[in-house]
Amino acid sequence: MKRPRDHELGPGRRVVPAYALVGGRTHSVGADLPIEAMVATTPEGLRSLTSLRFEQREIALLCRRTPQSIAEVAARVKVPLGVARVLVSDLTAAGHLALHVPSTERPDRAILERLLSGLRAR
Repeated sequence: MKRPRDHELGPGRRVVPAYALVGGRTHSVGADLPIEAMVATTPEGLRSLTSLRFEQREIALLCRRTPQSIAEVAARVKVPLGVARVLVSDLTAAGHLALHVPSTERPDRAILERLLSGLRAR
């Protein structure tokens, strides 16, 4: 009996469970990526589109024009957030995606006070 492929099942239906897409891994390579981290497809990612698996290719295509957050990737590819983190991590490690993690440093108090002073002067 022939098994249907994911795209033959219709939107949102897949033969392979989401956790199998990442080999059952629940964590990214290295530290877990923040959900607000932005990803963009690299030139290498664009050249490799034909060799990427379905979900990887979908992510690379999604991020080729406009950077997307990991949360947006998960929603648009219809995979759990943890799976999206692992897929993005794998694609980044392979050079297919560029990752932009927002800074966690707080601005210097003096800078914030100068900014506030400038706004009040307007």
